[in-house]
Amino acid sequence: MSDDLRDEPFEPAVVHSDVVYNGWVWNVRSDRISYGDGEIVREYVDHTGAVAVLALDDDDRVLLIQQYRHPIRYRDWELPAGLLDVPGEDPMLAAQRELAEETDLVAREWEQLVAAWTTPGGNNELIRIYLATGIERAEAAHERTDEEADIRTRWVPLSDAAEAVLDGRLRNGILAIGVLAAERRLRR
Repeated sequence: MSDDLRDEPFEPAVVHSDVVYNGWVWNVRSDRISYGDGEIVREYVDHTGAVAVLALDDDDRVLLIQQYRHPIRYRDWELPAGLLDVPGEDPMLAAQRELAEETDLVAREWEQLVAAWTTPGGNNELIRIYLATGIERAEAAHERTDEEADIRTRWVPLSDAAEAVLDGRLRNGILAIGVLAAERRLRR
């Protein structure tokens, strides 16, 4: 294993930075940076960050949720997930909150499974995917609105979910990363 294979921080001088769009959920920023022998401009979504949960039951089934996603015009299968939109909230606590809010489930054991930048050329979102086991029903149900109002849930064998990712039937990137990382971890 090559321990030296890792992303490297690099911070060129930001000559000018401006919010060109102030949105409800996140903003679009335009940065002029000094790079090489000149300057370049890059526009990107300035994201709060997010968490996702790969809930795995005692039969090695993963909990998938399905909800409508307007930009892609699909009801895609996903992992329970949400934004880091509570100032100062610990990401693991946010993951626990999201699992309960979206599925009315809680878990006894939690660990970070993997972290990934979702689209490093277009946003600065870092998502942490947590593995949750020891799944139980929450004491109280949550009221859901908007896209979450008609969330569907399905427990799927982890190997079936991995096959669906590799066959191109499930295309959500966060789901793909989480499912493949969990399957790899279980093989160890």
